[in-house]
Amino acid sequence: MRVIQHPILHFQRGREIKFTFNGRELTGYEGETIAAALHASGVRALGHSPRLNRPRGFFCATGNCSSCLMKVNGIANVRVCITPLQEGAVVEVQKGKGDILATD
Repeated sequence: MRVIQHPILHFQRGREIKFTFNGRELTGYEGETIAAALHASGVRALGHSPRLNRPRGFFCATGNCSSCLMKVNGIANVRVCITPLQEGAVVEVQKGKGDILATD
């Protein structure tokens, strides 16, 4: 579900782009966040709590909580509520705290 018309705000929608979520091809719009594209595609659970395995959804939308941490293009702990969607992005539900990538 996306807001198409609003009485006060004007939405400039970018071009439609494709990305994958857990191996499934989805579409979103250039300029929107990954979380917004997932939500519009019907994805409500962005992950699960590490201790009790409860579903976590779109919560703060400002990058301040940890409910939307996902793996994007192989990088763990990406806050998808503030990360812009890119053509061909590979988005996956993150298990636990995510892998720490070694840097040289």
